[in-house]
Amino acid sequence: MATAVIMPRQGQSVESCIITEWAKKKGDTVAVGDVLFSYETDKSSFDEKSEVAGTLLEVFAAEGDDVPCLEVVCIIGDAGEDISALIPKKEEAEAPAAPAAAAEAAPAPAAEAAPAVEAAPAEATASDDILRISPRAKKLALTAGADLSKVVATGPMGRIIERDVNALLDAGKTTTIEAVERYLAGERAVIEEAPAVEAAPAAAPAAPTTGGYTDVKITNIRKVIAKSMHASLSNMAQLTLNASFDATEVMAFRKNLKANGEALGMGNITLNDIVLYAAAKTLKNHKDLNAHWLDDVVRIFDNVNLGIAVDTERGLMVPTLMAADTMSLSGLSANAKSLIKETQGGSISPDKLSGGTFTVTNLGSLGVESFTPVINPPQVAILGVCAITQRVNEDGDVYPAMGLSLTFDHRALDGAPAARFLKELCANLEHFSLLLAK
Repeated sequence: MATAVIMPRQGQSVESCIITEWAKKKGDTVAVGDVLFSYETDKSSFDEKSEVAGTLLEVFAAEGDDVPCLEVVCIIGDAGEDISALIPKKEEAEAPAAPAAAAEAAPAPAAEAAPAVEAAPAEATASDDILRISPRAKKLALTAGADLSKVVATGPMGRIIERDVNALLDAGKTTTIEAVERYLAGERAVIEEAPAVEAAPAAAPAAPTTGGYTDVKITNIRKVIAKSMHASLSNMAQLTLNASFDATEVMAFRKNLKANGEALGMGNITLNDIVLYAAAKTLKNHKDLNAHWLDDVVRIFDNVNLGIAVDTERGLMVPTLMAADTMSLSGLSANAKSLIKETQGGSISPDKLSGGTFTVTNLGSLGVESFTPVINPPQVAILGVCAITQRVNEDGDVYPAMGLSLTFDHRALDGAPAARFLKELCANLEHFSLLLAK
């Protein structure tokens, strides 16, 4: 019996996912556990594995397609099996009304079951009764004036996808926007009458230059980051305060942990873990910074849900350590490492990337001595952790100083409350053993 494979819902806030790569193609044999395709949300990437064995009879989305969650992506069954009942209705709905001449013709015979072997892509012609085109390809064709009458559709079920339109543009097969609109509306013959834009004659070879460049396509997650950061700086009154503290005690504490922590079952507790712990405990006395700005109200939270900025291959991501203020140092360290590992591996649930009330971002390992972190809205503050530098105190002694950069939203609180938090945080880190004793 044929089985429909749907796009999973990865988290309650996820409405659709983008297919990044197909591991199987139509007609391939599939075993239980085989990866069918890879897909991504705006924050994570996943592999979809088959739960049944059989043949991949049909696929309904191509690489690059944005597929709504719970929508059928492909069908697995026995070769030659009737799958008409499982084909998503949208495949039929995408077909525009046929030309008037075709409408007057005799009714078409019922569609036959799709063959198990995929047919070679065919060039669309003016006699086609059905035109299937992905939303991304349609938008590109309308924007660039691609001559769709000459397209070679390579998507599933003869669907025109973005790469097919790009192939037209690369080959100089363009026409007027009006002609494209009419073609999409079903007036296929009009495209032949529209004056095609002739490619300019090839110019004489130019002398080699050193002004080359490479266009890199913007990824989905990069677009999300860009939108969020732009909105943050555009909509907030952000101000950054910089301070530093004597890191002698935390460095000695860290050295002791490295030497004896494993024997005591404490694992590898890092300087970043220590700062996260101190920030979570200090925020309990400065709740104005542990809040969300919601335009007409400021929502102050009882617990500190600590966002941890993580650098990944796909871009900056911020998993949330829920109720970090209730954790021991060793517990916080273990949970933070688990979150970071999931995030960097691309397997983290989108639900774990939301709900933060305050964020910590650390650039100290990269040698940054001071910076201006950007707030993650609707939060009202973010703490930047900087590198350790050597300074001289009033007595002429050299000591290790760690810098902290606090950005806050001046709409939600003033400079003095923010400065008091930063001052207490520095004091707690300078006397970290006392903070642990509280």
